[in-house]
Amino acid sequence: MSYGHGRGRGGFGGGFRPSKPAPVEVGKEYDVQITEISKRGDGIAKIEGFIIFVAGTEAGQNVKIRITDVAPRFAKAEVV
Repeated sequence: MSYGHGRGRGGFGGGFRPSKPAPVEVGKEYDVQITEISKRGDGIAKIEGFIIFVAGTEAGQNVKIRITDVAPRFAKAEVV
């Protein structure tokens, strides 16, 4: 028995595949509102539903951020 062959999947993992590119780009700046705090203590903002973790922020803050890293399901940013 073979698993995963002939199904048109490339690479490995076969997990989450975003249907569209992330709405943010590394190096770009955005004005966001921190809506909640993550389990690790980072602020969480969202742009078009895409999660952005921002260290050193608190829920309710409005901040200007710069994207430092983009992953398939989230991004990391710093306050400008």
